[in-house]
Amino acid sequence: MIRLAAWCCGALLALAAGVAQAQLRLTLDNRGLDAGQRQASHALLDEAMAALPPRFVERLDRQVRVSWRADMPAEVYGQVGRYSGIELNAGLLPKLVDGSAAQNRTGRPHGTQRQELLATLLHELTHLYDRARLWPAAQRRQIVLCRQRTKSTGLVGLPDACRGQTERRFTLSDDPHLLDLAGWPQRVGRRGARDIDNGQVARSPDSYELSNPLEFVAVNLEYFLLDPSYACRRPSLARYFREHFDWTPPSQPCAEGYAYLNAGRDFARQPLARIDPERVYAVDYLLAEANDAWMSRWGHSMLRLVICAPGRPRGPDCRLDLDQHLVLSYRAFVGDVQLSSWDGLTGAYPSRLFVLPLEQVIDEYTKVELRSLASVPLRLSRDELERLVARAAEQHWSYDGDYYFISNNCAVETLKLLRSGTGNPRLQALDSILPNGLLDMLAARGLADTSVLDDPREALRLGYRFDSFRDRYQAMFAVLRQRLPITQDNVETWLAQPAQQRQQWFAKADLRASAALLLLEQAALRRQLLLAQDELKRRYLTGRAAGDPSLNKAGAALEQILTNSGFLSRPAELLEGGYGLPQQQEWERLEASSRERQQQLRQLSDELDGEVRNLLLPERRAELEANEANLLALGEHLRALHKASGGLQLP
Repeated sequence: MIRLAAWCCGALLALAAGVAQAQLRLTLDNRGLDAGQRQASHALLDEAMAALPPRFVERLDRQVRVSWRADMPAEVYGQVGRYSGIELNAGLLPKLVDGSAAQNRTGRPHGTQRQELLATLLHELTHLYDRARLWPAAQRRQIVLCRQRTKSTGLVGLPDACRGQTERRFTLSDDPHLLDLAGWPQRVGRRGARDIDNGQVARSPDSYELSNPLEFVAVNLEYFLLDPSYACRRPSLARYFREHFDWTPPSQPCAEGYAYLNAGRDFARQPLARIDPERVYAVDYLLAEANDAWMSRWGHSMLRLVICAPGRPRGPDCRLDLDQHLVLSYRAFVGDVQLSSWDGLTGAYPSRLFVLPLEQVIDEYTKVELRSLASVPLRLSRDELERLVARAAEQHWSYDGDYYFISNNCAVETLKLLRSGTGNPRLQALDSILPNGLLDMLAARGLADTSVLDDPREALRLGYRFDSFRDRYQAMFAVLRQRLPITQDNVETWLAQPAQQRQQWFAKADLRASAALLLLEQAALRRQLLLAQDELKRRYLTGRAAGDPSLNKAGAALEQILTNSGFLSRPAELLEGGYGLPQQQEWERLEASSRERQQQLRQLSDELDGEVRNLLLPERRAELEANEANLLALGEHLRALHKASGGLQLP
């Protein structure tokens, strides 16, 4: 009986000892090392263990042997060796021992040789953690069958449904949400397969992260653990790692708001500003309705940030602060040149996230393109909204993808932003490549409140809808048809006439008809300016290629405008070094650089204004001048009619 009790006690002690050791243990291969080398090596291993999250240490329950290897290339700091051990470059050991590794700057992301060694150790440990899989034979067969069924190979191309058939002890590099954040998002319309190429190429701490998801996780965990500014630079990924490990590393306080460049057309305005998520009341799905243009026949998807004026509490009244609202718009950046349908199909244009003032977007679509806008609130929790704002800022600084009108257009890009930004599971099953179709699907799943459009008058009054000026122009055209014997059926055919033909009706128009004519002539001038702009772009491109001498000073100014305005959609080109969202120490440099670029654009724009008409074909220039003459003539005619009617003289 005594022997049995002693045996039970011994078994319990052994079990307790086993439980206590069920965690990561780093052991040094001491062979060939002197006392100083062992001491320096142990200090490095202890520092790595101290930097790891407790859950990481607990889950990676194994012994990992660390050794120094003498035959590594000088540029390689370390690697996972045989039998899942870690090998470090022995050429760096002497400097680690004498302490100079802590002062020697490397020009690499982490700064000193010692920090690079520490980061390498954490990087390779992350690979071991990330590869801890259980693949029973039956599940391996399921994966093979799933790959064959979906015709996919490799981690990124493997649909999420196939990933779910593996038994992972814990997941990182194959977690669908992390892949969305990392830049390998789920393809729209491709049954869950993911993008092969990573478009988050700007402001990267180490381009090695873009090689595949495994390296992305390892590189970013280095920075999450070692860089106190990581949570400020990459807030979405920092949040992901915090939630995964239920742990927060030491970090520095972040500035209020995220830096962005306003891509508005006002070159007199400083483009650099901040978005404070605390002031964002709501996010709307902003749909520009379709028109007859090939690239616009299904509408255009955007997101509207409803931002409260400074000092106003968050609430419905913030919808009145239109001058504060911003629009997030994925567009094909083509140096502001005429879009080609073929190039759009083949992905010849970069896709970038523009941040634009709402008022400019309203003018562009309703007055120039004669397209209505619908602004539909998205049903997001406060947490989802703030995560989406952070993600949009990250994409603004890092993303430079390929724009395809069919497979990676504005609707697809917007949906990918909503998925990665909010993490809402109801967005994962959505598959729409059409802007109007995406709105319908968001509404069908309860994610968009289209009821705000039910009452057209209220929708206009409250800013949920912005009507095309075409309806106003058509109403003015109806006045003309009532008062003048014109033969045109609609406003489009009226505006398509040469300006001189419209002029013949001015003398016959009464006061009301003349006012209608004035508004329509203003619309005709906007139309002519748009046509002139497109003509100028086409002539500029062909003229530049052919060495057209007529492009002289104005052509040079236009070329510089097209070249220099790219920074508004790719702000990362203003900064060297650093990664992720710009921080306070980069703000002054960024402010000065963006102001200088904007001043150059303003000067070039002023130069171009004086010369631009010389670049137009004679027919277009004559039509513009005739249009302007019509406006002057109508102004004189209206003043004369008003005076004759006994009213005060018009200015």
